[in-house]
Amino acid sequence: MSENGNGYNGRYTAQQFIDAIPGTGGIVTNLAIKLRCAWHTANDGIERWPTVKRAWQNECAKVTDKAQSNVIRAIVEDEDLATSKWWLVLKHPDFMPKEKREITGTDGDIIRILVGGIDLADGV
Repeated sequence: MSENGNGYNGRYTAQQFIDAIPGTGGIVTNLAIKLRCAWHTANDGIERWPTVKRAWQNECAKVTDKAQSNVIRAIVEDEDLATSKWWLVLKHPDFMPKEKREITGTDGDIIRILVGGIDLADGV
């Protein structure tokens, strides 16, 4: 097999993936850059080996935890009202905005729904 520019002749080990994952932020493109390979090669490696997948999940979890920590800090320390409202909508169903949408046909006409040839607008 010919050299493809990454120094590995197109063959990677699980350990090479595991060593490259820290600092990628859970972004496949960043992993591909560190490995000097195509995006699909990086993604395939994540899915191929359970140990690599676990290392990838750990990297993704670190980023998620950091983001959550930033949000909580903005709420607690900065008393950021917009972030607080967003957090409530995201985390607590009681705070979900209540939306009601009316759907009509062309020019406000009713929409007919047929189920098994029966028109539901007929009260069946």
